[in-house]
Amino acid sequence: MNFPKISKEIRKLILNTIYNSKAGHIGGSLSCVDILISLYFGEFLRFNAKEPNMESRDRLIVSKGHASVAYYSVLTKLGFISKKKLATYCRNNTHLATHLSSKVPGVEFDTGSLGHGLSVSCGIAFSAKKDKKKYKIACLISDGELYEGSTWEALLFASHHQLVNLTIIIDRNKQIVMDKTEDCIKIDPLKPKLKSFGYKVFEINGHNFNQLNKTFNKIKKKKFSKPVIIIANTIKGKGISFMEKNVKWHHAIPQTEEYIRALNELSDE
Repeated sequence: MNFPKISKEIRKLILNTIYNSKAGHIGGSLSCVDILISLYFGEFLRFNAKEPNMESRDRLIVSKGHASVAYYSVLTKLGFISKKKLATYCRNNTHLATHLSSKVPGVEFDTGSLGHGLSVSCGIAFSAKKDKKKYKIACLISDGELYEGSTWEALLFASHHQLVNLTIIIDRNKQIVMDKTEDCIKIDPLKPKLKSFGYKVFEINGHNFNQLNKTFNKIKKKKFSKPVIIIANTIKGKGISFMEKNVKWHHAIPQTEEYIRALNELSDE
């Protein structure tokens, strides 16, 4: 599996979709897309694009729902939705909005109001554990969601109930809409905080497919006695040089010259 090639192709889909629709959040989409690629193409998640509601499927809750264009682009590459459907992003009479909609095949839950997704994931995981269901639950959250009290309540809940069927991935791009996280309200030291809550914590490069796939495979094969959290250190705007770590690109839309420059950077040549 050529993960870097897939990553570049999906980054182009993200760029084209946002440029053509004049809507979306490009920075956070580019920071989390490699995580999504590893989850699906690295075969951590069990799914069937032709049967999206298959009972035995693994459940992924993308709590950072404003990264919808990243998730929709991955789902397009997987065959859940068509490129023609993706082209309706943020048009009239479409389910493909700036925040995720469960009306789209492959999307488990409506998200975008930050801080809710992890709580929902805990509920699904708790129910699955009680009913002895074998499917896994994964939840991708933004580091900005660590400013939400409901996120920490959910972390307490998952730890207390030993929800070992739940894997939490934090897209740690160190930025929110306003500024860098550490210049707003400090989040670090994050790893020892999470370990103190009773979690098995991995900290990896969220753009390194060797690290991503190795970590997900370890979680898949080994039964840990604690819930698992992955701190995936990422770069907001990753893959397009002038967007990387630039607060402007949280939700700015590329103008034509910027679009062409970005497309050239993502070209195979």
